Amino acid sequence: MPDLVDEVEEELRQERTQALLKKYGSALTGLALLILGGVGGWQGWAWWENRNATAAATEYLGATRAAAEEGADIKAIAERLAGIGNDAPTGYRTLARLRAAALAAEAGERDRALAIWNQVAGDPGADQLYRDLALLLWGLHGLEAGNPAEIETRLAPLGAAGPWRASAREVLALAAMARGNAAEARRRLTELAADNDTPRGIRERAQRLLTGIEG
Repeated sequence: MPDLVDEVEEELRQERTQALLKKYGSALTGLALLILGGVGGWQGWAWWENRNATAAATEYLGATRAAAEEGADIKAIAERLAGIGNDAPTGYRTLARLRAAALAAEAGERDRALAIWNQVAGDPGADQLYRDLALLLWGLHGLEAGNPAEIETRLAPLGAAGPWRASAREVLALAAMARGNAAEARRRLTELAADNDTPRGIRERAQRLLTGIEG
């Protein structure tokens, strides 16, 4: 299961990048210009000029750089990011918490990671795209915690529509397998493998899992 979780997460990172660029491409471009060129005074970027947002950005970027260093204390950096998430404005609060959860999971603190993802998923101030991503990651990692029925219930809406639909359907299939419902898992995986709108990586994993189920 850990290898499969890593593979699904890699796919999610690709999907997340595509989804964010599609929805926030112009905003991300503007942010890059602000950071790299020191451009100021752009209308529509009042939040960037806010002292608290600037401080949060500096702290967030510093923590993410520290996490990328060789020999980094991942657990400590996860706690640092979680602290940033407690005080930062909405945007950086969400990003800091998502990163904190990912690092906590990497450090082996699964329950802490699940709690943070669940916190983001239930944050009404966070963008829906991030809330859904947090719920999806909660579900993916929650399989190891042994709560497949709850995962199926909470992720069902994500599997019906939205940018995370394919990944949610994959996690739902895994949840059915974890619950011992081979017939339901087979049905979901068969649909994924045959769906040309599903990303190739997910279709290939679905086919591999089907082969494993059918022996």
